[in-house]
Amino acid sequence: MVSGPVDSPPRRGSSDSGDGWVEGPDGRRFWGLFGAAGLLALDPERGILLQHRAVWSHFGGTWGLPGGARHQGESALEGALREATEEAGVPDGAVRPRFASVLDLGYWSYATVLVDVLEPFDARATDPESIELKWVALADVDALPLHPGFEAAWPALRESLTRRAVVIVDAANVVGSRPDGWWKDRAGAAERLIAAVAPLAAEGVPAPAFDLPESWWWPEFVVVLEGEGRDATGPDTSGVTVARAEGSGDDAVVEQVERAFDAGAEHVVVVTADRGLSDRVERMGAGFTGPRVLLELSGY
Repeated sequence: MVSGPVDSPPRRGSSDSGDGWVEGPDGRRFWGLFGAAGLLALDPERGILLQHRAVWSHFGGTWGLPGGARHQGESALEGALREATEEAGVPDGAVRPRFASVLDLGYWSYATVLVDVLEPFDARATDPESIELKWVALADVDALPLHPGFEAAWPALRESLTRRAVVIVDAANVVGSRPDGWWKDRAGAAERLIAAVAPLAAEGVPAPAFDLPESWWWPEFVVVLEGEGRDATGPDTSGVTVARAEGSGDDAVVEQVERAFDAGAEHVVVVTADRGLSDRVERMGAGFTGPRVLLELSGY
C-alpha cells in the first residue's frame, strides 16, 4: 500500500524523532534529519492558518505554517498533522488532505500538505515554538513578515488553493478486467472494489499515477455502479462516493464528470478501458487511465 510523498532516507547517528540539522553542499542548514512537513490548512471563510514563530526559533518572529521535522518512517501527512496538533491544537478529524507539494533538494525535503477544514476550530499556541496562531485572509498574507521558505513558496501555493482532483471509477469495466469469477457475484465484486478504493482516499496516491500536478494527492473518488453491481454496498468513508446508474453506466460516468467540473474540480480523471467512453470524457476535458493503475495502487 502507498506510504506518502518523499520518504527521506535515515541518516547515520540520527534519532527516530528526526530533530537535527541537515547541511547542504552550499552550507545552508535545514531542520529535520528525515525531512520536514508543514500543514497548509484552508478555511473557506477565514483563510489559512499561520504560526507566528517564537523569536528564539530559526527565522524567529516570522510567520509560516505549523510544521517541523518528520519522524523516521513517517509520511508527510502524518508529520504535518502531528506537528500541527502539537503546535496549533488542530483537532483530530477536523481537516481532510487534498494534495502535497514537495520541495526536494535531494539531501533534504519539505512537504507542504494542503488540507481543507471540515469542522471549524479555534487554533491556539500549544507549545513554546509559537507566539500566536491565527487565521489570515488570503489577501493579507503578503503583508506579514513571512518565513523565507514559505514566502518563496506562497505565490505558487496560493494559485493552487482552488485545485481539486476527482477520480471517477467505471466499476463494471475495472471489475471486468480481472478474470476472477466476478460474473458469479457482480455486487460482491463491486463491493470488493469499493473497499479497495477506500484506503486510497485516506492514504493518497502519487500524482504521476493520474497525471496530476504536485507530488501527492488525496483525490475524491466516485465509484459508478451499473446493472447487478448496483446492489453493492460500500464503506461509509470520507472521500469515496458511490453512484448508482439508473440506466447506461457510460452515461452515468459522463454525468459524474459534468458534476465534478460544475463543482469546481480542476482535474477529473476517469478510470476505464472503454475506448468509446474515454473518447467522450476526453472531449469534455477530463483525463482517463486504464484499470491497471487503480489495480496496482489498491491491490484489488
